[in-house]
Amino acid sequence: MANYNRYTDQDLVTLLKQGDQYAYTEIYSRYIKLLYTFALKRLPNEQEVEDILHEIFMSLWNKRAELDESQPIAPYLYNAIRYQVLNIFSRKKITDRYLDSFNQFLLNEYQVDETDHLIRHNELAALIENEIEALPKKMREVFNLSRKVGYSRKQIAEELGISEETVKSHMHHALKILKRKLGTFILLFCL
Repeated sequence: MANYNRYTDQDLVTLLKQGDQYAYTEIYSRYIKLLYTFALKRLPNEQEVEDILHEIFMSLWNKRAELDESQPIAPYLYNAIRYQVLNIFSRKKITDRYLDSFNQFLLNEYQVDETDHLIRHNELAALIENEIEALPKKMREVFNLSRKVGYSRKQIAEELGISEETVKSHMHHALKILKRKLGTFILLFCL
């Protein structure tokens, strides 16, 4: 095996164009630290710098047949880094704009959803109240004392002068009527 560290860059490029892996390895060894330092000054994220260098050297190997032997390899590599760094900055700007736009959309959507929810809630509450008012008088009184005031069956029975069984019957029928009348409305409002 030849001593590749003695070859000039131009010789290494010639060998690289022929598919010589040792020439590729020597170019990598000569420039990786310099390119890393160069890139890190422009992009202070080590992981992104490593990714850029990986892409550049993969590209160098994949496009080896297209290299111009008369051109020095160093400017090619440094320009590749500049291009990649600019791409990252460009993508970050686009990403930041997208995220800002998306966050604004979510904020607006949340406000719309909150307003829509409040409107639906108020409409449903009014509808329920109308249906409760449509119940027969005694049934309505029992229902209101139970649900709105929070009385027990015994308290309602004492308040209205009726038996606990009658209170139970009125509640059962009131809930049945409300369920039948409001069941479909509740489904429509919750969609």
